[in-house]
Amino acid sequence: MTTGKQQNEPGGSVRRSVLGVPLALALTVLAVVCALAFSWYFAASLLLLFAGVLFGVLLDACTRGLARTVPLPRPWRFGLVVLVFGCLAALAIAWGVDRAPAQVRNLVRVMDTQLGVLESHLAAFDIDLFGPGGRQDLSHLIADPGRLFGHVHHAVSGAYAALINVIVILCLGLFFAGNPAGYREGLLKLVPPGARPRFRSVLDEMCRVLRGWLLGQLVRSAVVAVMLAVALHLLGVPGAGLLGLQAGIANFIPYLGPLIAAFPVALVAMPLGLPLLAWVMIVYFTIQTIEGFVIAPLIHKGAVDVAPAWTLFAIVVFGAMFGAIGMALAAPLVAVGRIAVLRFYVEDGLQDRA
Repeated sequence: MTTGKQQNEPGGSVRRSVLGVPLALALTVLAVVCALAFSWYFAASLLLLFAGVLFGVLLDACTRGLARTVPLPRPWRFGLVVLVFGCLAALAIAWGVDRAPAQVRNLVRVMDTQLGVLESHLAAFDIDLFGPGGRQDLSHLIADPGRLFGHVHHAVSGAYAALINVIVILCLGLFFAGNPAGYREGLLKLVPPGARPRFRSVLDEMCRVLRGWLLGQLVRSAVVAVMLAVALHLLGVPGAGLLGLQAGIANFIPYLGPLIAAFPVALVAMPLGLPLLAWVMIVYFTIQTIEGFVIAPLIHKGAVDVAPAWTLFAIVVFGAMFGAIGMALAAPLVAVGRIAVLRFYVEDGLQDRA
């Protein structure tokens, strides 16, 4: 009996291992499907959380950089960074409330007029620029008060939601940057103790990549905004400051951002004549080319080693699924996802450490 039992034990072990492989595969597939479903259903909240993490990374990077010049403990340096950011935000809001509304109204009026001209020119070729409904001006809303109040309600609701999202991002960033090590160690408690050093090193690498990408993009956006604003002012284009600002903000989105920002610049320059429009476009794309091929490589220096095709693919897909916030956060998400795939799947799973 003992001999037969010993002979049966290897066979039973083999059967259990054979049965365990499909079960493990099925559980893995189920876990991946559940994770994807959860991410899709709560995508807006997850993207908002990631935006808060990015803001926290920015504050943490500034706090770390301040240590080289200000020999103070980290809480004091963090408080100084928050104070500087708060003062800059207050100055920007004060300037915007005082000067921006009139400039914005003028730019909107010019762009609206040029859109009408462009629509009439394209209609001659049977091209409908705005679809079957066409553009809706204020007269349509006044003729239908219910529609007017509907638009007002939609605008107020959208502004309120945007304000709440901004507050959430600011609070998350302040919390994360105030004690990044504490939040990291709290997250690592969900990982088995033996794997915590590996996860800690990968998380630190992700933070370094995010710091390099974020600071690089901010510098690039600032360079584009200043250079374009100065160039448009010298060319006599109205609203040069706002046009430079929107180009700098749009430049935060790699590859597609400069193309998106070129449209308002072209619309504002159209009434000034075809020769000046041509010069504005030449200057615009010259600045973007210099920034993309000279300034950007010097700033990043390999901090984010992601192929351009993958970044552009992610921007298009995330923009189609989640809108503007998906486009803005696609590049850093790809950068972080690349680190996770390389370290956990390629190196740890496939044992490929080449």
